[in-house]
Amino acid sequence: MSDSLPDEIVTQILLRLPIKSIITSICVCKTWKSIIQNPTFISSHLHHSTTTNNHNLLLFRLCTQNRKAHIFDIEDPFAPCSDGEIKELYSLHNDDDDFAEHARFDYFHFQANNYNGASRVVGTCNGLVCLSDNLNTYIDKLFLWNPCVRKFVKIPSPNVEVTFWTYESIGFGFDAKTNDYKVARVVTLVDNAHSRKDRPVVEVYSLSTGEWRMVTALPPICTLLGREQVGFVNGALHWLAFRRIDDGHKFHHFVLVFDLGDEVFREILLPELPGYETTYKLEGLVSVYGNCLALFQKEYNNGQQNIWVMKEYGVASSWTKLLTIPYQGSGVDIPMPIGFRRNGEVMLKMDDGQLVSVDLGNQKMNNLGISSYGYTFVDSYVESLVLLDKATNGAVTY
Repeated sequence: MSDSLPDEIVTQILLRLPIKSIITSICVCKTWKSIIQNPTFISSHLHHSTTTNNHNLLLFRLCTQNRKAHIFDIEDPFAPCSDGEIKELYSLHNDDDDFAEHARFDYFHFQANNYNGASRVVGTCNGLVCLSDNLNTYIDKLFLWNPCVRKFVKIPSPNVEVTFWTYESIGFGFDAKTNDYKVARVVTLVDNAHSRKDRPVVEVYSLSTGEWRMVTALPPICTLLGREQVGFVNGALHWLAFRRIDDGHKFHHFVLVFDLGDEVFREILLPELPGYETTYKLEGLVSVYGNCLALFQKEYNNGQQNIWVMKEYGVASSWTKLLTIPYQGSGVDIPMPIGFRRNGEVMLKMDDGQLVSVDLGNQKMNNLGISSYGYTFVDSYVESLVLLDKATNGAVTY
């Protein structure tokens, strides 16, 4: 029957199938395989998935080892397994009232070089997950992974080596201007611990070329300390950064922005954060709230957590505090914000590892029925066929 249908009709039918059915359809006949693996179809499927909004999904990276070394099995997070082993679980959940598990992925286990073998999610975009093995050390084995099609690309080693007194941060996103996926690596080469003239060097990996290249635009003098979550919004990556002022005795904290299309830098002011002008370490991370920039920030003096949203992008006066999580007292961990749901609720990781969501209006708490210990990542996710076409640089099936 497929031979009697025009390719245009077959294409429209395939676009509307669940992604598992599309993958299965590759084996139906050579014509369907050719259609599905065509880059034009892959782009059309992504456009259809993002515009129809049929499935609002959240991707979770969960760690199944808690602080008491009680280890769980990746097949069943509630079943004990051998001591000393860390398990990573990647799962999709429907972002609705039921919050049911939509899929659980077979992780391809790229054998991270760090001491516990655990990876860090740099970011997600259009179904691709960027992974790094620098969760605890600066090693930087990087991968782009599409769990829906069971393919990954190993990114070659970067050009700039990390040495003592060197800080690096990595971000991942999509450049709509060139229809390309990019990984940006910001490395601050510090002459000494008290230097006030640290200017990062930046290199970008392009999936279309499969290579790293240095960015010619000059970034501002600043330092990016951590490997925390990076915010990708408005076609740009956003990091927390600082630079020394007043002869190095005070610090100016801000958001460093790198536009993936123009590959230029700019700065966004943070809300007033009393106390942090005297320390380089701003305890917080950048996130995304809908199409807005968000900030999770721990207060310097009393330890309470604040959740901010920049309601008008790039306008510092539009920073609005949405929620304050009070300090719980000595010996009790403050709930940690980890992301947002589509309905605007903020997701928190509680002291016991339970994940909950909180309505920012009435502050009603909803237990999501998921636990995670240690490093936890969550972000919105769209199922896609990216990497399925043969032309993609070095895509490996596992």
